[in-house]
Amino acid sequence: MNARNWTLVALIAIAIFSRLLPHPPNFTALGAASLFAGAVLADRRLAFIVPLLTLWLSDLVLNNVVYSQYYEGFVWAGEGVVWSYLAFALIVLMGRIAQVGRSASRVVGGSFAAALLFFLVSNFGVWMSGTMYPMTMEGLIACYTAAIPFFGYTAAGNLFFAVALFGAMYWMNQSQMEYAEA
Repeated sequence: MNARNWTLVALIAIAIFSRLLPHPPNFTALGAASLFAGAVLADRRLAFIVPLLTLWLSDLVLNNVVYSQYYEGFVWAGEGVVWSYLAFALIVLMGRIAQVGRSASRVVGGSFAAALLFFLVSNFGVWMSGTMYPMTMEGLIACYTAAIPFFGYTAAGNLFFAVALFGAMYWMNQSQMEYAEA
């Protein structure tokens, strides 16, 4: 792996591990980092592995250190993570297909689409667990309705961190061009 890819992987990992810092609910870099990985990492496997692996590692820290009082013993995977991880894998795929980093409008649109995708998939998973809402259409509607206040934070976090990540990549590319011209 070349220096550029190591830098991109480091940006993604730092973004995801930033969720360990205090933040408003759902205002994280997870969606933006997944979108970024899909858009910029040429190696398809790496594009999926890096965000999902760093997400899992940050989950280990959160579940076993920050929220350890809510669990008995060591937690390898929290409840319902499959749906969240599926959502982030789909966001990586969206970043690959939509070529999000090609313009500012694609970064903004991709950020919002990633938030919407996460909202739909993760809350469907909450409903499918059958523990919080009845397994009826009314239960599904109640689940999505209860999650609406968090959607704005997710969209804002995606936009903020996507601009930071894609902006850093743009700056890195500009710096390399200037260095090559000198």
